[in-house]
Amino acid sequence: MPEEGSLEALDAHDPTAPRATGTYDLVAGLPLTIESYALERRELTVTSGFTRVTTVIRLRGRGEEGIGEDVTYSAEDGTAFQRKLGDGALALAGSWASLDDFSRRLDELDLFTGRPDQDAYRDYRRWGFESAALDLALRQAGRSLADVLEREPAPVTFVVSLRLPEPPTIEPLLSWLEDYPELRFKLDATVSWDDALVAELAERVHVESVDLKGAYRGTVVDNPADPLLYRLVAEGFPQAWIEDPNLDDPAADAALAAHRERITWDAPIHSVADIEGLPFPPRRLNIKPSRFGSLERLFAAYDFCDARGIGLYGGGQFELGPGRGHIQYLASLFHPGAPNDVAPGGYNSGPPRPGLPRTPLTPQPSSTGFRWGETDPAL
Repeated sequence: MPEEGSLEALDAHDPTAPRATGTYDLVAGLPLTIESYALERRELTVTSGFTRVTTVIRLRGRGEEGIGEDVTYSAEDGTAFQRKLGDGALALAGSWASLDDFSRRLDELDLFTGRPDQDAYRDYRRWGFESAALDLALRQAGRSLADVLEREPAPVTFVVSLRLPEPPTIEPLLSWLEDYPELRFKLDATVSWDDALVAELAERVHVESVDLKGAYRGTVVDNPADPLLYRLVAEGFPQAWIEDPNLDDPAADAALAAHRERITWDAPIHSVADIEGLPFPPRRLNIKPSRFGSLERLFAAYDFCDARGIGLYGGGQFELGPGRGHIQYLASLFHPGAPNDVAPGGYNSGPPRPGLPRTPLTPQPSSTGFRWGETDPAL
């Protein structure tokens, strides 16, 4: 049987057997009571120039608590959120007939104190509230997400996502492989890559996917189209997935014309409409729940891709709290054997060290709620 994350496995999918009930329908009717909420700051200094700040959202009601995580990247936005919109400033309290009713309420609220740095941040914060509401509704019902969705959690394969230092060297990857020889990697390609580096990577490291970041706009990681880099990556890693190229550039498009079956997308995907609007039907997509904002849009995308045989793998947003467990949980239910960019936080928060969880992750859903175990999310 072909490995789930492989090209061969995608060809083996049977698109003629869609699920009888939409995935969102299975959770939408859960009743929900919210009595109060609280916001909790999480912070991690990554480099001298970047401190990651996220906000844990705690919704409380009927003696239970639901948790989610706002992964907005602006530390200033996060600080304003925590100071100005905590302590009941948002009208969330009430006995909601259904989770869907609460979601409609979020449509009416402005979750920011001003215009966010990027429009995508509205979805990121919305996901924090929606995931917390799902957790709370499930805990109040005494059921787990796996139970409600009627899916069996499976071991989660993950890759480690890294950007090489400048000038580029593979030494950081080799350091990880000393303790974790089974690791596979997702790498951010930059214009400083050359033939010698790619040849060394191909010989000594398993590169599962390469992120060109050409589809990002207005971010610190924007990477303009480079036809030479695109060709180097495509030819140097003939089995790797190629993520987020900028195909608006004719020369870049031509460089990847023979490799379209390996092109995947991440940054542009926020809805089914975005998938339908891609330049050609993809064989695989990077699904980041926070990009979709609402449970309804996320689950609609799962159903859409399942019905059309589009493979999926999960991605994260440098979560510092329960959001990491959420994406691992979803990966375990919807695409466990794919090259998921959902490694435990310890792989992204410092140099290699022993004792981190290995791939694949053993399933650890909590008995109730939307929680992936009760362990420290930093591991």
